[in-house]
Amino acid sequence: MTLGQKIAWDDTVLPFQLDQSDIRGRVARLDGVLDGILCQHDYPEKVEALIAEMTLLTALVGQTIKLRWKLSLQVQSNGPVRMIATDYFAPSQEGESAKLRAYASFDPERLTKAAPFEQVGEGYFAVLIDQGTDTAPYQGITPIAGGSLRACAEAYFAQSEQLPTRFALSFGKSTEVDSSEHWRAGGVMLQHMPKASPFAKEGASGDQGLLAAADIVDGDDKENWNRVNILLDTVDDLELVGPSVSPTDLLVRLFHEETLRVFDIQPIRFGCTCSEDRVRNSLSIYSAKDLEKMTTSEGLVTADCQFCGAHYVLQPSTLGFEARADDRDED
Repeated sequence: MTLGQKIAWDDTVLPFQLDQSDIRGRVARLDGVLDGILCQHDYPEKVEALIAEMTLLTALVGQTIKLRWKLSLQVQSNGPVRMIATDYFAPSQEGESAKLRAYASFDPERLTKAAPFEQVGEGYFAVLIDQGTDTAPYQGITPIAGGSLRACAEAYFAQSEQLPTRFALSFGKSTEVDSSEHWRAGGVMLQHMPKASPFAKEGASGDQGLLAAADIVDGDDKENWNRVNILLDTVDDLELVGPSVSPTDLLVRLFHEETLRVFDIQPIRFGCTCSEDRVRNSLSIYSAKDLEKMTTSEGLVTADCQFCGAHYVLQPSTLGFEARADDRDED
């Protein structure tokens, strides 16, 4: 494997379809994207692992949204890790890279020696889709369930979308020869094609009484779903993270008897949409009296982007709904 070969499939998502089984899916490989996200903060390793998993899920799910749309995944909990937020910005036009960003908020003194997911308490897993101006954003919420963020996402799709969905994920610190230690992640997503009238049994077999994939497939669909999942069970961690196995080679190895079709690969990069104009807009609802409480001893209002670490320094007189036009022009 050469460095050029590795770069060819790092930070990409490859969509595919299994025509015989009526199942679609994606293969994602993240490397530099995770470096861009994690280097913004000095996260403990357990928090880094949760961010890596959430970012990988977001890349796999996000590839399905339309141009110019934004997908957000969020976890809110009462545990040591209070929130994990990720955003996927679809390309503005065909051929461009999608952008990913993520961050987490946590209480350092409450973190324990338990596994990363044990740092997440009770709460909810949310999916939000923003279709742009003049549209109402979509939001779907399910309780945090199962033993991983992957399980939360599977429960969301079964419960809220009635779509059987499966994720196989691997992530961790890479220790490749002649390379500094850094995070890598890779995974496969399987999802049954939507049905006009999805089948659902009475009751639910998932954690906390939620629907699971097995509850919403029947007959031939159930047989196909089970068979493809058995094939996916044969994948190993090194194949998923893919330092030396291309996404296409992985799919051929797993599903060569399933009438496999692959589509155009989607490149992804770390990116943020914050700007001074956005900061100003977010502060435009405040009065001069409100802004006075936000002003530092140096007489400035400052704001930091949690996603990319950008630092903004602004004059209070140019902010809020009482700002004078001549002050705004001078700033």
